[in-house]
Amino acid sequence: MTVPGTISLPQLRAFCLDAFERAGMTRPDADIGAQVLSTTDAWGVFTHGSKAMRGYLRRLQAGGLQARGRPRIVAEGPAWAVVDGDSALGMITSAFAMTAAIDKATQAGVGYIGVRNSSHFGAAGYYACLAARRGLIGLAMANDIPSVAAPGSRSAVTGSNPLAYAVPARRHQPLMLDMSVATVAGGKVYAARERGEPIPGTWLIGEDGLPTDDAASYPEHSVLTPAAAHKGFGLALLIESLAGCLSGAATTWQIRSWLGDDPALPTGHGAAFLALDCAAIGDDLPGRIDGLIDEIHAAPTAAGVPRLVVPGEIEWERFSVAQASGIALPSDVLASLRQSAEIARLDLDDYLAAGVNQASGGLRFGI
Repeated sequence: MTVPGTISLPQLRAFCLDAFERAGMTRPDADIGAQVLSTTDAWGVFTHGSKAMRGYLRRLQAGGLQARGRPRIVAEGPAWAVVDGDSALGMITSAFAMTAAIDKATQAGVGYIGVRNSSHFGAAGYYACLAARRGLIGLAMANDIPSVAAPGSRSAVTGSNPLAYAVPARRHQPLMLDMSVATVAGGKVYAARERGEPIPGTWLIGEDGLPTDDAASYPEHSVLTPAAAHKGFGLALLIESLAGCLSGAATTWQIRSWLGDDPALPTGHGAAFLALDCAAIGDDLPGRIDGLIDEIHAAPTAAGVPRLVVPGEIEWERFSVAQASGIALPSDVLASLRQSAEIARLDLDDYLAAGVNQASGGLRFGI
């Protein structure tokens, strides 16, 4: 028996698709956005899944996101290109750009696509995995309005700038790491505040530059700390270089907040996507990655630790459970989806009532 708030993966995808289509997007584009958000929730990364839809819908209604925006290549060479996102939904531009990176890599061995005039794109790991599903190594990253301190600063200096990679295996699911350069993604602070949960004292610094555990102070009176101090700060600048400076996108304070600023205005986010053709460069990389994963699984564990896992393994296990048993939506996600339903004039209960014991209809990861 499922608990209230549990939704099947196909029905969550259907809800997201219908909501995007109600906002004026074409059905194929709406389906891409729905696939990204529903997959992210199935991974258990609820901060970057369908919870964000209410913000996207508001921007689509106000015009800051163009419902019929068409990303296009504006400059290119044999192994690189620059894409103008036309202020389309970030998922549309990002899927377009990673597909272009894959196409370049299959021709030249490697492919770099820089993106400008985009917006918040959700979970970076989704796009990296698009490459891994084609047998390529994929990297995805984006810049954002500053919300993260530098070591020694009293205010935000860089964005939380996500970075993800995915590496194909054969017997195993792809290796996948999706991380923020902050100690924790800002969405987790928001989620803790909405649920009334405490946060560790290592997540934020206040206006005096000292640690604070007051989630309610974020982002007006506190900022995120960089992951591993100078290491996270250094990675943030690499991502800013590849996703912002090299692509010609807005950078740091030139970027508008996709949540807090005028929804009628474009945000100007930048992104970068890289693909490497494993078959062209090395011999049987997926098989060697299988061996690497097996070796890590066989390593001895500390007392009380049942097993070692590799990056992405837990997310793929959650995805399998979601396919079979549905997704138990946290209270804050369910509340956000109800707001999205009001904006799109849909009845969320119709989708929840469909149950979780239905056939997936061939639903799988990918677009």
